[in-house]
Amino acid sequence: MLDIKFVRENKKEVETALLKRMEKKNLDLDKILKLDDQRREILAKLEDLQAQRNKASKTKPDAETIKQMKALGTDIKKLETELKKVELEYNEKLSALPNIPHDDVVAGGKENNKISNTYGEQPKFDFKAKDHVELATTLGLIDYKRAAKMSGAGFWAYTGDGALLEWALLNYFIDFHRSHPEYSFMIPPYMLNEQSAFISGHLPKFKEDLFWTEDDKLCLNATSEMMLGNYHAGEILDEKDLPKKYYAFSTCFRREAGAYRTEERGMIRGHQFNKIEMFHFTKPENSWTAFDELLAYAEDLVKGLDLHFNTVQLAAGDCSAAMAKTVDIEVWIPSMKVYKEVSSVSNALDYQARRGNVRFKGADGNNFVHTLNASGLATSRVFPAILEQYQQADGTVAIPEVLQKYMAGKKFLTK
Repeated sequence: MLDIKFVRENKKEVETALLKRMEKKNLDLDKILKLDDQRREILAKLEDLQAQRNKASKTKPDAETIKQMKALGTDIKKLETELKKVELEYNEKLSALPNIPHDDVVAGGKENNKISNTYGEQPKFDFKAKDHVELATTLGLIDYKRAAKMSGAGFWAYTGDGALLEWALLNYFIDFHRSHPEYSFMIPPYMLNEQSAFISGHLPKFKEDLFWTEDDKLCLNATSEMMLGNYHAGEILDEKDLPKKYYAFSTCFRREAGAYRTEERGMIRGHQFNKIEMFHFTKPENSWTAFDELLAYAEDLVKGLDLHFNTVQLAAGDCSAAMAKTVDIEVWIPSMKVYKEVSSVSNALDYQARRGNVRFKGADGNNFVHTLNASGLATSRVFPAILEQYQQADGTVAIPEVLQKYMAGKKFLTK
């Protein structure tokens, strides 16, 4: 959530920045500021009437005083009703505003994303290459048909060496993070309440992308970022304890609303996948140093697998609403001739912390922390990238060297 004081004092600059990611017809800062004015005016009147009632209550109760108290009570109740109505609209409109893009984030959508780094080269094959669906099926790594029978489209079951490869990836990710002892490992709950989904920035805009219980009180997490961002909600942290760095394992669940494109079959887009997430709570002045660290770690994880990838800075319209800046790591999927995101490194600044009221106590009082997150990594696109980039002419798939120790030294996935 944006700081209304900052919006009021920098209205023109805020409007210019938000128009990088919003259409002008959807942006009305004047309306929000007017609602804030109304809210403040009602609050001032309410406080005045409450003070009058308190004063009257201390006088000797006579007929006139009782009459005055009743009148004040009626007026106070009316103002409280009016305040509730104004605050509801004010909070809805303010919370619907996305974060202010960082200065170096360009305007526009996906078409304005910019490659900032490339690792390796696109693999060339001197044989007819297969896609990951065919490889996974013929090698007995994934069972799509039985998973669909059990759960429907958008799900898969890891089988045999496929299950071992998935577990090997997770072990590789976790061991990498364990080598950085300042990070604390966590396995959070898989379900969270509506307030937590609001704090993470997934509500109100992305409610339809989440799986909800019948009573709408709990949803399945779409990413561990949702849980980790709420871990210190409502707390005042000690400045000396910052930064707090976490990494968490979770299975993630997304509706992925809308039709699947033909090329996104298999594991490229699904309702359930596994991921390790990194998360920072830090002081504002260390925010961008933390961002660089998360990006370097995410890149190192993909480099360790020796997969060809691009690092891409997203344009404002392609960043999620809560984020001021996002850089994606996208691996090459040969059969699709496209790059697919395996990690998003994002800085929310104080946007999520304001929603969750996460502050730290410093020399100058209590201030909001900054929150950052990065996938480290998600497996559902790393897995197919390995199958396609490491496939061999004989139909087998070489196992990346860093994963072999987790698979009893096996070097190839065979039928």
